[in-house]
Amino acid sequence: MPPDHEITGIAGRAILVVMSHRQRGGSGPVVRQDVDSGVVELVADPDRPRAWTLLVDGTPQSHVDLDDPQHLEFEYMRRLGHLADLAAPAGEPLRVLHLGAGGMTLARYVAATRPGSSQLAVESDAALAELVQRRLPLGPRGRRAAGGHAGVSQAGGSQTGGGRAGARQAGASQAGTSQAGARQAGARQAGRVRLRVGDARAVLEQVPAGSFDLVVADIFAGARTPAHLTSAEFTAAVARALSPPGLYATNIGDGPPLAHARTRVATVCAAFPYACLIADAAVLRGRRFGNLVLAAACHDLPVTELARRVAGDPFPGRLVHGSDLDRFAAGAKPITDARAEPSPAPPPGIFKAG
Repeated sequence: MPPDHEITGIAGRAILVVMSHRQRGGSGPVVRQDVDSGVVELVADPDRPRAWTLLVDGTPQSHVDLDDPQHLEFEYMRRLGHLADLAAPAGEPLRVLHLGAGGMTLARYVAATRPGSSQLAVESDAALAELVQRRLPLGPRGRRAAGGHAGVSQAGGSQTGGGRAGARQAGASQAGTSQAGARQAGARQAGRVRLRVGDARAVLEQVPAGSFDLVVADIFAGARTPAHLTSAEFTAAVARALSPPGLYATNIGDGPPLAHARTRVATVCAAFPYACLIADAAVLRGRRFGNLVLAAACHDLPVTELARRVAGDPFPGRLVHGSDLDRFAAGAKPITDARAEPSPAPPPGIFKAG
């Protein structure tokens, strides 16, 4: 697929049905589409007029508000948003690599809060990527008046045979050269979000060293992160792609006894000298399944301000770092490709509406 061209083929069938789920002023449609990785649904948010939740085989993947890209509905996404806010001085453009596109929620947020940013989001499922572009477009009508305008274009890449098991995946071979001047562009320049269909690991390993200021890995095949995207080899490729002041953030799904999360922390800490972990207290104590956001860098992290923001969220979280993080990961060994496994599946029924 040539760079900066639209996807012309659609795999799967999109079906529009009207269900009892309601928006303000009327019933909200639900879009269902068969894609390579399963069945995708877009479910209207009853409380926000132009907001949608994207689900894959019943697992919530993204929440997008077209009228307010700065609204982050999911708790873990707000925590990733805090990290994006603190990755550089407010409003300064960033070069961002999103390993896992989904609804491109965080890419929209960065485009609104850091105009002029150059971003690449990669998805392994071409049909899902096309659905998001068609039903949840980036652009002026999805932006707040005070924010910047972001356009989306297609970057080159090929679809993986495993669908999302390559998983909402990432990369860009041209990212370093085409984005080299992005941070000097200033807030007056329109930002650009490029979308590539491809495997996260394969493309990540090809990007030039130091190409990105922020790398975010939010990669799931259904409800599990594929094994090859959890290892020390994958983490080393992330570290190489980051600029010296760069920041890495990844979303981990795990539950009692948190064995997977502990090995993921050990893996990341073997590559980065500074790290912190953010999650609900009940998740950190191993009482329930949930999301843990792990951040790492080759420099001090803004843990004081980050902890303040996390504690002030509608659903407050806890931040663990330093000796507390060492104790959390005590005894865990870094994951290697030879023994990597997918992240644990969540308990049955965890995503059912109550």
